[in-house]
Amino acid sequence: MTGAAEALLGTPQAGRTTPAPEPVPDLDPDPTPTPAPSGLRLLLTRHLRPHRGRLVAGAGLGLAGGLAGLAEPMAAKALIDRLVAGGSPTASAIGLGALVLASVLITAAGSYLLERTAEGVVRTTRERLAARVLRLPVADMDRQRPGDLVARLTSDTGQLRAAAGQALAVCATSTLMVLGGLAAMFLLDPVLAGATVGVIGTVCGLGSLTLPRIGRAARRSQQVTGELGATLERALGAFRTVKANGLERRETEAAREAAHRAWRSGVRAVGWEAAVEVASGLSVRLAFLTVLGFGGTRVATGQMTMSALVAFLFYVLFIGPLLTQLAGSAGLVQRGSAAALRIHEIECLAIEPVADAEPSADPSANPSADPSADPAAAPAAGRAAPLALELRGVRFGYPGRDTTVLDGLSLDVPAGGLTALVGPSGAGKSTVFALLERFYEPTSGRILLDGRDVRDWPLTGLRATIGYVEQDAPVLSGTLRDNLLRSAPRASPEELRAVLALTRLDGLVERLPAGLDTELGHRGTALSGGQRQRVAIARALLRRPRLLLLDEATSQLDAENERALRDAVADIARETTVVVIAHRLSTVTDARRIVVLEDGRARATGTHRELLASDELYARLVRTQLLDRP
Repeated sequence: MTGAAEALLGTPQAGRTTPAPEPVPDLDPDPTPTPAPSGLRLLLTRHLRPHRGRLVAGAGLGLAGGLAGLAEPMAAKALIDRLVAGGSPTASAIGLGALVLASVLITAAGSYLLERTAEGVVRTTRERLAARVLRLPVADMDRQRPGDLVARLTSDTGQLRAAAGQALAVCATSTLMVLGGLAAMFLLDPVLAGATVGVIGTVCGLGSLTLPRIGRAARRSQQVTGELGATLERALGAFRTVKANGLERRETEAAREAAHRAWRSGVRAVGWEAAVEVASGLSVRLAFLTVLGFGGTRVATGQMTMSALVAFLFYVLFIGPLLTQLAGSAGLVQRGSAAALRIHEIECLAIEPVADAEPSADPSANPSADPSADPAAAPAAGRAAPLALELRGVRFGYPGRDTTVLDGLSLDVPAGGLTALVGPSGAGKSTVFALLERFYEPTSGRILLDGRDVRDWPLTGLRATIGYVEQDAPVLSGTLRDNLLRSAPRASPEELRAVLALTRLDGLVERLPAGLDTELGHRGTALSGGQRQRVAIARALLRRPRLLLLDEATSQLDAENERALRDAVADIARETTVVVIAHRLSTVTDARRIVVLEDGRARATGTHRELLASDELYARLVRTQLLDRP
């Protein structure tokens, strides 16, 4: 073993044993939310209940400010009566001014508290939703559109802010203040109050019939906004392909059509909201005319005093803006309810357990490990024992597709050493890796690691034990150091130097302007394809896996770096199990075992020389140098 590989993998030490992991449930113990009967109930119970203290306090302040405003007409009436009687208006004027000031200040304080709480509602919802999305099983994520998920996380949660910030509180406080204003009207003149309530109730009742339509239109609007996000995500995810193939016009047209659908749905929702506001505004104006005409007649006949009419008009003017606010807030609540339903659709999906902060290749750190495990089967401290792999009659087809990818596949990979999977495109090579990582579950058959079914392993412990390098070797935004240490944050400087040397990244680090702290750009655009592959391999090696899966991990390397990495993999294979999906002949010839896959079955197994002599398909692949991608 080279010095770098030895520094990375550690030196065996005797006297310590590691028990096998104990089966644990795969799904989070927190039960998946069950569907709720309405978006409004979801909004109230799921999103607002944790913040109910602040919401009640903010609404209470708003109500107190409203009550202070409700007393203003009575104070104005007292001031007018005092002037008519020839008394001193000072005390009444001071009282009226104090009420106005108190109403403004208290209302402002309540508004601030509600808006601050609404921001908290959005923050907690986004945190919870982001955590849930990242814990979705791969099979469920395959059915989602990333752009739509981003829309739910951003646009839909933004709709919650409006509903939680003012709308619900306004609905509650405005309703109470309207009722209070109407009660005061009845105290002033029951006859005129009855006529006014009849006008307002009839018009507003007709307008309220459109509220369910607002909810449906709002949900459709938010759905097509998600479609727009998915359309843009598709184009931006393949931006260079779009440029290289001259697809800008076609993708622009697709985005334009999606934006038009979003606009049309939004206009429909706004139209219904406008109908409610028209009804509220019309009711206030008709009520005002009723008070002027009918009230003026009652004053002229001596059935009502002038000061009472003035106070009555104050209450009509006081109620008018409240009805307008109530109409607008009802629309916002409908939008928030629709957003809550879309968010709930994601929260109803099953999730995987939370991954450890730092995966450990040594299962001895697992407190749930079985203390009765056989010590002879345990790895020594300082390094992890390689895993043996066995597939027994595994059948699998991807959800939503009619084809069977693996058709009773059986194969054995001994612990330690290098095993290669080869075969034509579609043979099922990458699917084997996906099943090992439990991204999907086989339809039938079993997958065993060290004789234990992978379904009996804790899911996070299983993935911490496996190092997986994908075909496209994704690199995350951030620095090179961030990418390397993201899954092994406590790796020592010695381990980091060793893996850099092993993957021949040490020369790259010296050339980068800030070394390991150089920003790599979005998806690693500052690196070449081969450099990204080496970063992905180095990231996997820092986890010190017991099973290393390389899915054509050298396909973008030049000949010199590919040869160096092949030697490094050979060193690593002395201490861990390495399985590679082979594309280049050079990665196949050194393998201890080569498994030839065809049509989801293991066609032949042997060494390079044995298969050249015994298997026609393998010999043909070697001759043509076309070890195709799966």
